[in-house]
Amino acid sequence: MENDTLIKRILRVLGTSIRSKMTVRRVNILILVLVAIAFLIIVRRNLLSLSDFLKSESTDALPGVLHPFDPDFAIESPRKSEVARTGEEIPVLITAGEERLGAVVAAMNSVYRNSKSNIVFNIVTMNDTEDHLKTWLSKTHLSEVNYKIIRFDPRILNGKISKDPPNVDTVKPLTFARFYMPMFIPDAEKAIYLDDDVIVQGDIQELFDTNLKAGHAAAFSDDCDSASSKGIIRGAGNQNNYIGFLDFKKEAIKKLAMRANTCSFNPGVFVANLTEWKHQNITSQLERWMERNVEEDLYSRALAASITTPPLLIVFYKRHSSIDPMWHVRHLGSTGAGNRYSPQFVQAAKLLHWNGHYKPWGWTSSFSDIWDKWYIPDPTGKFHPIRRHTEDK
Repeated sequence: MENDTLIKRILRVLGTSIRSKMTVRRVNILILVLVAIAFLIIVRRNLLSLSDFLKSESTDALPGVLHPFDPDFAIESPRKSEVARTGEEIPVLITAGEERLGAVVAAMNSVYRNSKSNIVFNIVTMNDTEDHLKTWLSKTHLSEVNYKIIRFDPRILNGKISKDPPNVDTVKPLTFARFYMPMFIPDAEKAIYLDDDVIVQGDIQELFDTNLKAGHAAAFSDDCDSASSKGIIRGAGNQNNYIGFLDFKKEAIKKLAMRANTCSFNPGVFVANLTEWKHQNITSQLERWMERNVEEDLYSRALAASITTPPLLIVFYKRHSSIDPMWHVRHLGSTGAGNRYSPQFVQAAKLLHWNGHYKPWGWTSSFSDIWDKWYIPDPTGKFHPIRRHTEDK
């Protein structure tokens, strides 16, 4: 009887132990099931978030493809960090005169909106324009732009410009800012110069990547390589030749042994190797020829439209590289530009330049509708495109 009782006790203990182990096992199984459910919920949420992200990305503009800028909403800035800026800095030098400030803003807007590159605008201006420019930029989405304002001291041109030039309108101190690029951007090895009357339709990184040959301090767009430069200047021959800019009857020009029919280039857009520029003392060379012109009147009076181009033509004679012609489609500001180019060609161009008498913010100009897409109204109300201001009345 005692043995039976002992066996029964042992069986009860074993039964209790087995039931306890089964309970623990059930709890463990339940915990594992709950963990698995939680994991599946987290995975599902992440997948939904990824799907939403991909959908939003697909609706944004693709690189290089932009929606036309709506000037009516220019004052309201878009969301911050709209485009992630990546890569090395691309220094861009541009001048800002008070009477053409709207052009500068439009040019900057077109460069900025057409690229994801890390662009730094170096804006050379005069004291009376600085505050106006800062206000304009600060009240638009261009407040996000990385820019530096550089004051230009016109006294640096003393003795380098004739006191009685043939065309007073061409003597704008800021047009000579490009001669001093290494001074304004001392830490850069390479930089881009842009006139203010341009609109950029391509990624500026492509222009910046222009290959400059060894020993060349700059790359320009050769006039003979572009269909935009076939205009004839009365009494001066082709405007795309050196004879249109320099007086080859003068002894100083003769001694240079330059060919009069050499293809010229347009310095309204160029890429500069500033390291080579400093090494060759390009600025000093340009200043020397400016001074000689004051003394000897070396420039062609037939054109009388540029006192900036001739010294550059001399210093860079057969010593410059070339940029892609589509990166400088010009003479849009000349008579007949609307007949010279097809709308398809203009749309395909990477950079448009309204050099000439007719500016897109003025009375009459070809393809001004393209410029309008990038123009941002002046929040101070000081600048008005003449054409638009007249229409508004």
